[in-house]
Amino acid sequence: MLKQYETVFIATPVLSDVQMKEAVSKYRDIITDNQGEIVHEEDWGLRKLAYPIQKKTTGFYHLFEFKANPTLIAKLELQYRRDERIIRFLTFSMDKHAIEYADRRRGRRAEQSQLQPQPQPQQ
Repeated sequence: MLKQYETVFIATPVLSDVQMKEAVSKYRDIITDNQGEIVHEEDWGLRKLAYPIQKKTTGFYHLFEFKANPTLIAKLELQYRRDERIIRFLTFSMDKHAIEYADRRRGRRAEQSQLQPQPQPQQ
């Protein structure tokens, strides 16, 4: 039986764009290669940390919402721990209330992006 999970990881800020995309695709592949299904994915970009971690004050945040067997979580977190690019991570199982909240939040973000005026190309 598949359960729904959400995982957020923080990558070290010294990574280039290419290295960050490579790290994200690695974890996306781990989820999909182990019969997981990605429901939603967000790149939060470079953000300031609440407190220094490994003498770093910023980090690249990335979120995955996915459905998977509970056995995948141990494999995923083991890879997070082994990867020197990842400075923090958190994975949790979503209950029905968390799933509803995440769906509403995604709906509000979609509405906001549609309401914002699109920049016109310069001529």
